Amino acid sequence: MIVDLHTHPFPHRGKLAEINTNMVAERRQARASFPRVVVTGLGSITPLGERVSVLWSRLVAGESGIGPITAFDAAAFKVRFAGEVRGFDPERLFGPKAARKLDRFAQFALAGALEAVKDAGLDFSREPPSRCGVILGTGIGGMRVCEDECGRYQQLGPTRTSPFLVPRMMPNAAAAAISIHFGLAGPCYAVSSACASASDAIMGAADLIRSGRADIVVAGGAEAALTPVGLAGFCAARSLSERNDAPQRASRPFDRDRDGFVLGEGAGIIVLENLAHARRRGASVYCELLGCGQSADAHHITAPHPDGIGAATAMRLALEDAGVTPDGIDYLNAHATGTDLGDAAEARAIRCAFGSHADRMPVSSTKSMIGHLCGASGGVAAVVAALTIRNGVVHPTINYETPDPACNLDCVPNHAREIQVRRAAVNNFGFGGHNCCLVFGAVNAHEGS
Repeated sequence: MIVDLHTHPFPHRGKLAEINTNMVAERRQARASFPRVVVTGLGSITPLGERVSVLWSRLVAGESGIGPITAFDAAAFKVRFAGEVRGFDPERLFGPKAARKLDRFAQFALAGALEAVKDAGLDFSREPPSRCGVILGTGIGGMRVCEDECGRYQQLGPTRTSPFLVPRMMPNAAAAAISIHFGLAGPCYAVSSACASASDAIMGAADLIRSGRADIVVAGGAEAALTPVGLAGFCAARSLSERNDAPQRASRPFDRDRDGFVLGEGAGIIVLENLAHARRRGASVYCELLGCGQSADAHHITAPHPDGIGAATAMRLALEDAGVTPDGIDYLNAHATGTDLGDAAEARAIRCAFGSHADRMPVSSTKSMIGHLCGASGGVAAVVAALTIRNGVVHPTINYETPDPACNLDCVPNHAREIQVRRAAVNNFGFGGHNCCLVFGAVNAHEGS
């Protein structure tokens, strides 16, 4: 039987906000049977800067990190701006020899991991190596080295191909680099689900800890697809904003005049840890990873399902896993890239999953200031969610000037807002119809509730 995916009835259509309260209570009770997962360290490399503190201060201030491309001559391209990481010096961080063996995406990942591990106060020489793992997401992997070596092959032939081509371009290179650098001998692998990669990696890390197979997992994502061929491909797909005359105003999620996303690069890395383990070593805890949800649109290789059903399912599953009803979420960090179809579908999905609570829930997009970091975006969003919970500030969605009735949400337009955030949700969706939602909360968010 051939199923028409455009009319096929989804089982949860129109009912996703009706979270069964008995199921929520049962899930809360079940949570006591497995280890609690907390965030103890944060690291980031983004177009706003190389440190988490810089990222956060500039996000709250509503500053844009988007500007003209300097990594290569983009004069011949339809789009000549991006969320570029400028001034990054990997040799300063881990030496010239190690830097040469890594593609830019893996350099970002290792740099973010160095910050996150230091922030967590971890000394891995004191930890059993087999109890410490790494799961890193990337949508594309070593694109720069692949592109460079293809040119080298065409000019000089097969005998001049670099022996580091394969180990630098493989998507698992970032996870391996972190494992090797810190001597982490537990589970170590890569996740590639387009722009949901980092969130899926974080979910996998949580599962490792919940199942008792690891005490500490370094997780998140990294991406460096800002290359000539990468930019050409996104231009050809007509995915990008073409506001060359106003780069900092180009990324405008949920705004009526949005015209595509802005390509970005960087990494977002977090340290996830068994709460009991973190307490034994006296670690400072940012927040707890309360729940995760995944789904697939089963619809189209690039376009989201227009009703947002798959995305709404991921949100519902994350709420159920967290043991939280929709009105228990105080803030949602949206995927919201600034595309016409994507933002409208996500808005519908949020309303489907959260019902009337969507009228009161702040929803903002980090991508309005850093662009779309593709496979790294979920890692950066997780860092932002942790800081939002700790600091009680929701960063704005900048460039929101003209409301779109199709995106009727509280987008926290243009100015940060001080509110208490006990629980925050993070959405990430990828080409191919991959959907992932994570729910973070203050460590005592469920106690007494």
